[in-house]
Amino acid sequence: MCQKQLENLAAVVEKFGSAPTIADMPRRTLADKGINGPTAAHVIEEVHSPYNLAYLTFTTGSSAFQNIVGVTFEELPDRKRATQKALEMANISRGAHALVTYAPLVNVYSAQALHEYGMTWSFLLRSSRDALIVALCRDKPKVLIGESGFLKVALEDVANLGLAEAMPRDCIVLCSGTPLDLDIIPLAQKYGWQIHDLYGCQEFGWIALDGRPLRDDISLVPSPLGDDYKELVLGGLPLADSFIIGAGGHECNSSGQILTYRRKRTHPEYEVLITATTFSDPTIIEKAARSILRIKSRVVKVHPHIKCNAEATEMQLVTNMALTERDAKPAATITGPQKTRLFDSLVEAQIAFQKAGKTDPTWVKKS
Repeated sequence: MCQKQLENLAAVVEKFGSAPTIADMPRRTLADKGINGPTAAHVIEEVHSPYNLAYLTFTTGSSAFQNIVGVTFEELPDRKRATQKALEMANISRGAHALVTYAPLVNVYSAQALHEYGMTWSFLLRSSRDALIVALCRDKPKVLIGESGFLKVALEDVANLGLAEAMPRDCIVLCSGTPLDLDIIPLAQKYGWQIHDLYGCQEFGWIALDGRPLRDDISLVPSPLGDDYKELVLGGLPLADSFIIGAGGHECNSSGQILTYRRKRTHPEYEVLITATTFSDPTIIEKAARSILRIKSRVVKVHPHIKCNAEATEMQLVTNMALTERDAKPAATITGPQKTRLFDSLVEAQIAFQKAGKTDPTWVKKS
C-alpha cells in the first residue's frame, strides 16, 4: 500500500506541479542579452538569475577587479532614453547596423534599448586586433563600437600592413569602456571617421556623450580632489569619478563641458546618507540600502534621524572621514524628485520585490 502511494505521488510530481523542473525553467542566453560574441576575458557560465533582475552583467575591470552587477527592470526606461539620446546625438540612424568589438558593452545600452531603436549588431570572429582589421576591411561597417585604445592600435596596424585603401570611410565610432585615448582622433580622421566619447558604466548605463549629459538626473558636486574637479553624481548616487569641467569644450564637441577623457578616481570616495524619504516607514529605505544598492557597489546608509513623509528624497554626500566627525558638514545635498530619480527607481524595485512572494516552495520556512 505504501509503495503504491509513493508511486502515485511520484507520478503527480513528474507530470504536474506549480514548481518547475529544470527543463521548464526560462532561460536567458547570451543571444537573448545580445552579447553572444567572443571575449578573451570570460568563460560562459550558466547561473540561476533572480527573477527580479532584468539581467546580470559585470564591470569591465578597467580599474579594479570585475564585479557582478544586477540591472533591475525599474531602471531600464531611463537607460533606454539615455541610449536613444546618445545614438541620436551621434547621428546614428534608426535601423543601422553596428560592429561591436567587445560583446559585454551591449549590456550598458541593453539589447532591449538597441532593439527599440531598430538597430542590429554583430561581433568579431575572435577578440583580436587582426579579427577587427579583417571585419573592417571586408564588411566596411558604418557604425563601430569599442574601446578607444584597442581601436587606435588596430588603426596603427592597418597602416603598417598596407591595408589603408581597404578601410571603410565615414564610419561613426562610439568609443566606450575606458577613457578616450585622444591619439585615436587624428588616426581616424584619415578615413573620415567621426569619433565620439561615450561615458558610462555597467552599473548605471550611459551618462554622457562627448561631454554632454544624457540624463537629467545628473549632478556635479565639489570633488575631494580639489577645485578643478567635480564629482559626477547620477540620481543621487556618486560614481567615484571626478572630471575637469572645461570651458574650452570637449575634444569631440566644443559644446561638451564634462571632459570625460580626463577622469580621475575620486579619493576619498563619497558615501551617501539618506536624510529624508517620502515613505512613512524608513524600513523600505534600509532594506534597499542593504540589498539592492549593493549590486551597484554603492554604500548607502540611512540617517538615524531620517525625516519621513517628506515631499522628496534627500541625500547627503559625505566622506568616510566626515562620518567620524559629529559636526562635519556634507559635501553636497541632493534633493529629489528629479535629481534622485535613479535612487528612487531602485527603491521601487525593492518594493516590487517585497510585494511579489517567493515562488519557490523550498524557501517557505513556515507551513
